[in-house]
Amino acid sequence: MNDAEWGPALTSRVEQLDHAVAAMSGAPEYAKPAKLRRVLDSLRRVLTQSGGCGAVRSRAEAMEEAGVFAGTDWDQPDILVPSLAGPSLHSDRTDTVVLEATSELRMVAITQGDYEHPSMAVEDARRFLSQVMAMNLDLLLGAPSETERVRQGKTASMTRDLFAYIVDEIGYGSVLDELVEEIWRILRQRPIQVDQVKAMVTRIAIHRSSPEADPGTSSPGNSGQGLDRLTTALFGPTEACREDPGTDVYLTRLEAMDAEGLEFEARGFARAMHDTGLVSAYHAVLVRYLVDSNVYLLPDALGLSDAGRNCLLRYGDLVHELIQRTVSPQNAQCLYGLALLLDRGILHQPPVVPSLWRQLALKLSPAVRERLHSAFGPAVEPESLLLGGLLAMLGQPLGVGQGDNPTCQSARALSMWAYNDPDYLLQVVAWAARDDEVIAHFEGQAISSADLAAGVAAGDPIDLDPVSLLVVPHLDRIYAEMIRRCADRPGDPHRWVNPEFHGWWAARGFRINVDVETGNLDAPADFIRQFFAAYHPDYNGNQPLIHPQPAGIAFTDSGARYVGWHAITILRVATDPDGVVRVYFFNPNNDSGQNWGDDVVVGTAGNGERPGEGSLPFEQFVSRLYIFHADPLEDGAPDQVPVEDVERVLGYVERSWGEGRMGDPEPESVNGSTGI
Repeated sequence: MNDAEWGPALTSRVEQLDHAVAAMSGAPEYAKPAKLRRVLDSLRRVLTQSGGCGAVRSRAEAMEEAGVFAGTDWDQPDILVPSLAGPSLHSDRTDTVVLEATSELRMVAITQGDYEHPSMAVEDARRFLSQVMAMNLDLLLGAPSETERVRQGKTASMTRDLFAYIVDEIGYGSVLDELVEEIWRILRQRPIQVDQVKAMVTRIAIHRSSPEADPGTSSPGNSGQGLDRLTTALFGPTEACREDPGTDVYLTRLEAMDAEGLEFEARGFARAMHDTGLVSAYHAVLVRYLVDSNVYLLPDALGLSDAGRNCLLRYGDLVHELIQRTVSPQNAQCLYGLALLLDRGILHQPPVVPSLWRQLALKLSPAVRERLHSAFGPAVEPESLLLGGLLAMLGQPLGVGQGDNPTCQSARALSMWAYNDPDYLLQVVAWAARDDEVIAHFEGQAISSADLAAGVAAGDPIDLDPVSLLVVPHLDRIYAEMIRRCADRPGDPHRWVNPEFHGWWAARGFRINVDVETGNLDAPADFIRQFFAAYHPDYNGNQPLIHPQPAGIAFTDSGARYVGWHAITILRVATDPDGVVRVYFFNPNNDSGQNWGDDVVVGTAGNGERPGEGSLPFEQFVSRLYIFHADPLEDGAPDQVPVEDVERVLGYVERSWGEGRMGDPEPESVNGSTGI
């Protein structure tokens, strides 16, 4: 719609917007914030009108030059993160929605050649918009929910109009291409929580099958094939359920099959599950049927390795009971965790099998039942939910996520226990489920979560897997109490807290390169040499890491700007397929693939990563590290680390979170401890 086609209402509101922008543009810098209110009110009125998106798009350059985005998160479009657009567009703060919408229309102007932005290329803008829409398909394909209508009012419809306008301008095909790429990127990390991915796949499948679907929805080439693999993995992995007939019909078909047909079904489901990390409801029907009728095909249905088959053969009674008590069409995803648990061989650890039998017999406390029921609904019994969550966590220890909660320490602990000490995880879950209490010890003194106030999280954590939902509130309070008990000690409290909180294998040697009192860097070159000596195979005697180690990073955004401190786990150091020494680590923030700025981009696949691992070249990883643990009796050879390697790492630090933190010049000595 061009200017000549505007109605009188839109014309009047656009004139008001032009006056407001002109007034802001002509105001001195100190007066611009006072002019912003009028611009935002005018933008809101224009965007709620038919044709308003085009009007705002054509004025994007003038508004940016006037300073509409100055001092906000949208000031630098080249470092915006697509995953953060959704929360802004769903915000109940109208100004946030308006600024986000205006920023997206600025991107449209860049993609269409209306605005040659000095820091944003056309292809980068197109890719950004495609990712934003791919991650927020509810705004593209669905009507506003009642909650959105109540919280957001007219802005709920405004965001739908915005997305409809954007997709008209850049095309539907690119959205689906980006969506498929994003889904596969996430699934390659094998997260425990895949409900959002399943919802996206379901929404796309429904849209593609509707008569009104845009022909461009069916993406050609590799992206279309990738989307077909996802939809068939959920709704029709095998010929017997290809047309998605419903679980009751599928069960009758199974009952009519011979042994050869059942074997074909079992292998088809296993291929789809291990290919995508997604489990179909029909898979649950098949596995339950096989437990009753043909257990010999169960290894094929789970796609087990030789180690997994041996575990199943040795502990068949336990596995069959776990399936009967846990697996259902509504709780099918736990099958993937069970398969990986068996392949890990952890049932051969003496305490694990009796711990799982205890969990099967455990009675949940009323408060725990209510918490699980409130979070996940009535479709699956709380006991089955929790047991299924346990199977997932034990099978996918690197798939644990912290959700939208500041509880990275607790998520890291759960992952580390599932990875390294599964019987302790089972004990903690038993305490939390039965007693609604977890007891830990700090330097010989017991700490009960029941006696403690809230921890780092202000309220109960949300959007978590069943085990995390149950256990994290307890761990969060215990962690905060351990920090409080170290408040009067000099230096960083994690020196004492990490080994007590995570386990004995957290090394007692502690290194930090930040002065706790000032926040300035403290002997960073010495810190870098010590990390090389402890972890790099060329300087630690080629000693592989034995136990995962807690570590702390200075988290930076795509502009290399400091965001905050963050807890991770160092898993291993190894040479990648290209011969580059890399650090492989676990990041509990749900998605390891991130751009930390200054060309420091975390890899999740293609560099020798195992599912759930993030990785960086050794020097880049050290540049974001500020805390690590190492055995104090195994010092390695810090004096052999080349000066040029240290200087390269320092360059990364100085160009990112170290800016303004360098403090006084540091000593040249490489001897002694850098810990505080």
